[in-house]
Amino acid sequence: MTLTLDPELRRALAERVRYCHELGIYDFYQRGARLPQSAVAALSETVPAFVSTSQPEQREEMAARRSAVAATVAEGNIFDVVSPKPESGVTDPAAALKIIREDLGDCTRCKLHKQGRKQIVFGVGNPRAELMFVGEGPGADEDAQGEPFVGRAGQLLNNMIKAMGLRREDVYIANVVKCRPPGNRTPEPDECDTCSPFLMRQIATIQPKVVVALGATAAKNLLAMNSSLGELRGRFYDFKPAGVCSNDPAWPGARLAVTYHPAYLLRDPRQKGEAWKDLQMVMKYLGLKTPKADA
Repeated sequence: MTLTLDPELRRALAERVRYCHELGIYDFYQRGARLPQSAVAALSETVPAFVSTSQPEQREEMAARRSAVAATVAEGNIFDVVSPKPESGVTDPAAALKIIREDLGDCTRCKLHKQGRKQIVFGVGNPRAELMFVGEGPGADEDAQGEPFVGRAGQLLNNMIKAMGLRREDVYIANVVKCRPPGNRTPEPDECDTCSPFLMRQIATIQPKVVVALGATAAKNLLAMNSSLGELRGRFYDFKPAGVCSNDPAWPGARLAVTYHPAYLLRDPRQKGEAWKDLQMVMKYLGLKTPKADA
């Protein structure tokens, strides 16, 4: 069967390769089944616009790399880009988020549902927020209350939001996984992969101007990169949620910034100054001014 790449996926693939090259990343590794050769060929038509292929050796090397890129993205939901979501065409983001939550249901898609979770923690906040925070996963307090960032780390995040001149109700807050991992362990890759499509749909619905990834797990999953937090901080990334199209074709996507998770800042308060630098970068982009201290 001949497979034609959806134009949106073709663009996303090309942007991902270009972005990786800007970071000095040229080697991509394949996981799972290969994408049909027709799709690999379709990708190869897009990449040369920003890849130098002046030497035959380079052309051969980059062709192999393009194949690896295509193979990797294939397992990450090539057909999701083409298939409409239940919320497609719903212009009210609050209603669209409700549809996504209903589609998620009493989720049993990964093993977390049988490892002690009390309830799903979907997300909370302004469905039209310009700023969205994405953390790792719910903790004990979040699992009990059904809302992200309500424990000690949540109180610190509230203070960070307030320092930016905003209220918690002004932003939207979610996590990479929506069920508490046992013992608050780091979510495993298969758990993140299973839950991530719902997060991507939330982001596409809200259409924030800026997404702030809180901690390494959120950053690596949103950016599909395995770099350290220190390497990812200090700059903006162009970001569009993978595998889903926004209801507004005019939405250019979000800028994504990376900072420390509030739970880490509780363990190492010395990094609060660095986190504040990250937030100030976001504030400048959004045109926010630091609120004056109370007299």
